Amino acid sequence: MLVITRREGEEVVIGDPKNPIGVVRIANIKGDRVRIAFEFPREVDVHRREVADQILSEGPSVVAKIGS
Repeated sequence: MLVITRREGEEVVIGDPKNPIGVVRIANIKGDRVRIAFEFPREVDVHRREVADQILSEGPSVVAKIGS
């Protein structure tokens, strides 16, 4: 795990700096609350941990069935 320190307004570039996959920016710090902004292409899923765990626990969903 990589742990870094950033101040409000500072960013972390994910992937190749010339063509990044995405950018994470510290949008706001107020007391013990930190707002984080994510800039990723729409095709990249970004979830809070509790939502990701819920998706995993539900298992794969059937979108369509092929058959007679």
